[in-house]
Amino acid sequence: MDNTQDILADCARRAMLAFQQTEGQAAARDAAFYLAHTEMGESLRQLAKVSGKHPSTVMRAVRRIEQRRDDPLFDRVLTAAETGLEVKGGLPANENRTPALTDTLEPMPDEDVNREAKKFLRRLCEPGAFLLIARAAEKAGVFCSTNEHHRPIALFSVRVAAEFLRRDWIKASTRGATSVRYKISDVGRTALRRLLAKDQAVKSGLAEGVTPFVSQHQEMGERLFADPETGEAESIQVNLGESPLGWLARRKGPDGKPFLAPEEVEAGERLRTDFESAQIGPQVAQDWRKFLTPSDRYSGSPVATGPAGGPTAARARVTKALGSLGPGLADVAMRTCCFLEGLEACERRMGWSARSGKVVLKLALQRLADHYGLKVFAD
Repeated sequence: MDNTQDILADCARRAMLAFQQTEGQAAARDAAFYLAHTEMGESLRQLAKVSGKHPSTVMRAVRRIEQRRDDPLFDRVLTAAETGLEVKGGLPANENRTPALTDTLEPMPDEDVNREAKKFLRRLCEPGAFLLIARAAEKAGVFCSTNEHHRPIALFSVRVAAEFLRRDWIKASTRGATSVRYKISDVGRTALRRLLAKDQAVKSGLAEGVTPFVSQHQEMGERLFADPETGEAESIQVNLGESPLGWLARRKGPDGKPFLAPEEVEAGERLRTDFESAQIGPQVAQDWRKFLTPSDRYSGSPVATGPAGGPTAARARVTKALGSLGPGLADVAMRTCCFLEGLEACERRMGWSARSGKVVLKLALQRLADHYGLKVFAD
C-alpha cells in the first residue's frame, strides 16, 4: 500500500504541474487516478483504498480523462504529464509514444503566456471566431466571420494553445474526425479584460489607483449627454458596463445602427439620476404603485425644481416621469434604469417572452425622451 501511495502522490504532483489554474482544480485530480491506473498499472480498488474514495468514484475519474483524450490539446498536456513516469519493471510509461517537440511538463512563463493572450484571445472575442487545431499539427489557426472562415486570420504555436487550455481560457466546442474547434471561455474573457485593463492603467498613469480586478469589469466608452446649460450634445467617457442600459446601448439593430438612440440613453440615465437623488428607500421601492399611481402628495406647497429642490423635487420628477409611461412601460424602465435589473431577469419577472424586454424598454425610453424633451439629439 505504501508503494501505491507513493505512486499516486507522484502522479498527483505531475498532474498539478500539467494542469494549471482553474483547470487544475478538477482535471488534475482525475488525471492523477488516470496516470496511476493506466500508466503505472495500479488497480482501481487499490487506488480507492489508499485515497479513501469509492471504487466507482475512481472509475468515473479515469473515464472522464479517457473521454477527453480525443482533444488534441488535452492529450498533449496529458502526454507531457506522462513523460518520466516509470511503470513496474522500470520501463518508461510513454515508451511507445512519440511526443511532439513542444511537449513539456513545465508551463511557459506567465509573461510569455500573457503576451500571447493579449494578441490571440482578443481575436477569439470577435463575432463567430473560433480556434481550429488539426490533429498532430504544430500550428493553431484563428478563424472569424470577417472572411467567412475561408482562411485563418492568425496562426500561433499549439504549445501556446495548450497553455490557454491549462488555464481554462479556451474550451472545445466541436470535435471532428481530423480537427477540433475551440472557443474562448468566460474565464478567458475575464483574464483578457484583466490584462488589457492592467496595460491601460499603466499607460494612463493610474496603476496605483485602479486595480486590474476592478478595471476588468469596466468597459469604457464615449456617450453623448445634453449640456444642462446650452442643451447641446457633448461626448463624455463613461463605464458602459455599469448598467443594463449601457450594455444595450452598445448593441446594434438589424440596420447596423445602434439599437438605442443617444436621446433614449440620456433619458434612461436622467431617470436613474433622479431616482438616486430621490433617496428612495426599500420601504417605498417595494411597492412601486406609490410612484405609478397619481396622488396629491405634492399638492401642498410648491416644490423647488432642479438640484436645489433636493430629494423631494427628485422624487416628484421620478413620479411624473413614470406616470407619463403608464403601467408596463414604467415597470421595465424602473427595473432596468433604476434598479439595474438585467433584461432576462426582467422578462422572467414580468412573464414576457425571451428577447422581448429590449423592445419594450426601447418604447419606454422613447416616451421618456419625449417627456424630457430630448429630441435635440435626433438625426
